Amino acid sequence: MLTIVLAAQKGGSGKSTLAIGLALAAAQAGHTVRLMETDSQGTLSNWQARRVDTEPVVEPVYSAGEIEQRLQALDRSGVTLTIIDTASVSAATTAAIRYADLCLIPARPSIVDIEATAPTLSIIRAWNKPFAFVLNQTPIRGQRINHAAATLGDKAALDIADVLAQPFIVMRNDHQDALSAGLAVTEYAPASKSAEEIRGLWQWVETKRNAIGQSPLATADEQPVISELPASPETIPATYLRMPARTAEVAY
Repeated sequence: MLTIVLAAQKGGSGKSTLAIGLALAAAQAGHTVRLMETDSQGTLSNWQARRVDTEPVVEPVYSAGEIEQRLQALDRSGVTLTIIDTASVSAATTAAIRYADLCLIPARPSIVDIEATAPTLSIIRAWNKPFAFVLNQTPIRGQRINHAAATLGDKAALDIADVLAQPFIVMRNDHQDALSAGLAVTEYAPASKSAEEIRGLWQWVETKRNAIGQSPLATADEQPVISELPASPETIPATYLRMPARTAEVAY
């Protein structure tokens, strides 16, 4: 089973919308999908309550200690993809990252949003997990997008092609209209540019999946325990932001 975590410190980055969009794109591509919600705000649960179709099932898991067991149970039940929607940096978010096969960090193309990715990136680096940024809610065109992409590459200290998912997700009303209807954008407006971008993003993720392969869940003995989180981007240890080792052309 592939486990993907959507994580970002800053609210409003579009984690829940992307989690729903990717889940339905993957299901339409043949995966058996579950959505896991660790954010007590309940965006995914509320979306499911408005939904007629019972799939994909949303599983609220708010305790960090329950995440590993739920993932193992889903794997045994035949689920091929679990997407975890997280809150800001918390014990549950850290636990989700610990068991992720790939972490996606959504960010809007503004310096404030990009700077806010630092605490999340530090946790991902500490657990040595593959990751990529997703430029989300972007304008259709403009220099802001190019500047944001370059800044994210600099922040990760890696070639931007290794850490920036494609395509960028443009801000359009049909994403929110779909959520209001209990749908994903690929269901609500399947021929739209928004649906095309979400399907393209899932195809990009599939490519990365093939590159990294499927590894077993990490154990506590194999990974460091993070006892404290940095209070702000300025206090992040330099070791978290240094150039990491690279495997199979995927950023760690």
